[in-house]
Amino acid sequence: MTRTVLVLNGPNLNLLGKREPEIYGRDTLADVEEVCRRTGAELGLAVEVRQSNAEHMLIDWVHAAFETKAAGIVINPAGLSHTSVSLMDALAACHCPIIEVHISNIHRREEFRHHSFVSRVATAVICGCGIEGYVLALQRLAHLLEEGSK
Repeated sequence: MTRTVLVLNGPNLNLLGKREPEIYGRDTLADVEEVCRRTGAELGLAVEVRQSNAEHMLIDWVHAAFETKAAGIVINPAGLSHTSVSLMDALAACHCPIIEVHISNIHRREEFRHHSFVSRVATAVICGCGIEGYVLALQRLAHLLEEGSK
């Protein structure tokens, strides 16, 4: 049985590889999508990758994941990590594992980036690993799903 995992990317990640490459690297959102799909296939996961600059769209996708009983969510909420109680609330309603990913190490950056509302409801948090963080998140998610099926 194929398990569907939603990989959500928040504001400004459409500019990945162009915007502040000294912080986020030169990999693009297309590179993230490719590595997520490849990793998902290796792990027996159907991966849907989405990006939006609109908070309400991310919330709608989380609600859809809740309604369709997605197997898990990998989310890079980007700047919404530090500001969005609404996104946190939407994620809190989900009963699937949620892995929060940040490309940079948010704890080595500006003070306001050290707090994430999403972390409060995430099963795990991965930061500072570049886009490899998505691979690690999918691997962890697959492990959690395997454990849950036993």
